[in-house]
Amino acid sequence: MIPRIHKQGSNTLGLLHYLYGKGTHEEHVDPHLVASFDGMAPDPGRDPSVTKKDLQHLLDQPLALLDADQRPDKHVWHCSVRAAPDDPILSDEQWGDIARRMVAATGIDPGDGAGCRWAAVRHADDHIHIIATLIREDGRRPDHHRSGKRAQAECRLIEKELDLHQVAPGDGTAAKRATSAERHKAEREGRERPAREELRETVRRAVAGATSEEEFFDRLAAAGLLIRKRIAPSGDLLGYKVALPDDRNGEKEPVFYAGSTLAPDLSLPRIRERWALPAEAAASADGSGPERPALPHVTGPAFARRRASATTWQALLIIDHGDDGTAAAQIAAAGEILDALAKTSAAHTRAQLREAAFVFERASRSHVKAVRGHDRALRQAARDLVHSGPALGRGEDGTTTAMLIDMAFFLATAAANWHARKHHSQQAAAAEQAAHHLRAAYQAAAAQPMALMSQRGQRLAPRVRQRQADLLHQVLPELAERIRAEPGWPALATTLDDARRAGHDPAALLAEATRRRELDTATSISDVLVWRLRRSAHLPALPVSPHGTPTQGSPRTMSPAPSTQPAPSAANDANRRR
Repeated sequence: MIPRIHKQGSNTLGLLHYLYGKGTHEEHVDPHLVASFDGMAPDPGRDPSVTKKDLQHLLDQPLALLDADQRPDKHVWHCSVRAAPDDPILSDEQWGDIARRMVAATGIDPGDGAGCRWAAVRHADDHIHIIATLIREDGRRPDHHRSGKRAQAECRLIEKELDLHQVAPGDGTAAKRATSAERHKAEREGRERPAREELRETVRRAVAGATSEEEFFDRLAAAGLLIRKRIAPSGDLLGYKVALPDDRNGEKEPVFYAGSTLAPDLSLPRIRERWALPAEAAASADGSGPERPALPHVTGPAFARRRASATTWQALLIIDHGDDGTAAAQIAAAGEILDALAKTSAAHTRAQLREAAFVFERASRSHVKAVRGHDRALRQAARDLVHSGPALGRGEDGTTTAMLIDMAFFLATAAANWHARKHHSQQAAAAEQAAHHLRAAYQAAAAQPMALMSQRGQRLAPRVRQRQADLLHQVLPELAERIRAEPGWPALATTLDDARRAGHDPAALLAEATRRRELDTATSISDVLVWRLRRSAHLPALPVSPHGTPTQGSPRTMSPAPSTQPAPSAANDANRRR
């Protein structure tokens, strides 16, 4: 149940006309009162002899008794309370009780016999609107400070008592929601999302992996946004605003939104924090510390996805075992990986990846301050994904996409678990929802490559198949039968055989892969092990045939392996722990 305190107004009658009207899209059905300050207010929705002006006069009567200089300019208080989509339809009596509890909790009518006059109007099954005049019967102003927080707390109690959907409590770090006016405007103009949400997504994508203000603003311009920069008299850049070219107000002027109003971490100062260097990198930059080895150049989307998969795994370890500030930074940078994936992946995965990035945005912020700089590797991986260009949905591009999405799913799950341990309810729920979309995206991306690997696994010689089955029972005796019963088992057998042909010890690789993270919660253990093995052994994403020729859709040469770069000692320690 979501309460919302709207901006205070000065036109009681105007708001009543809206509440009792047909709505902007004829969506208001049977508007009528469900409760009022005295239980006897006239109802222009059900009594044809009563007008909206009659109700307005009653509500504003305490205001009329004051001298003109004592009347507040903004005297109309407006609160809406909306049930969740999966909640049962409540009766008028239940909504009336909810309205009385809301005005009491917020201080509008605390039950002392001299509260404000108010009325609750219902014009839809799932919500009510409460209108009140901000002058008490004794002529004083009500104590409605922090009424939004009070309303939220009361709604949490109502949800439990009525067995309704329980909304996770917020912590003030969420992005501002689109207003009802913005949503209705989007509907009228046929937009998929309100302008505020479109801009938030576009700005997030522009900042993903960006390394400078110039690059960030170039990306905004390339995305087609209108940009206004706020510059100090000294010439320093202080902030920015963006607008969609076709989003106009009544005067046909573009509607601009400041970055800070799109999301707390999209203000220019917060964006600049992403470009900070960790202490060891700053030391190497000024010559006082060891020089950081340069990364090999990205040679294409497949290589970018391989390297991002390896980097994502390191981020998982940090979230699991690092300090809070560093873990928070990894989770924030994970959002950039998802934005970059959504921007560059093939059409059959794009919708789910876009939704994953959209909902994960809420998981990227909390009151735990992210220690920026230590997320440099993830941000570089996001940059690689953007600069490597769009990936095809087939061959090595498509298969490494499945590999990275599989790893991103575990990253989102790790973020959900981390937030849950910190009692960040909204962030944990958002990360879980992102994981749900990533699972769907993975299924779309992995269907073809897993089918190809499974086909080859089914063509393996019986003695080879038995060798891999014996190996599985040796390394994973408790999970072996479950894995062999999975559809992905032939693909895992193929991968183990490919590892042996490449000169690796399959038993050692498999043991290492199973130590990395728990497997019991995986939908398909064999799928997880396929991607872990193919990444850690630097095998081509699609296997080669027994004669050394690529299978259908596979490249003839292996993508460069991320391991060609020297790893820092901390990463080596992490690898040993896995």
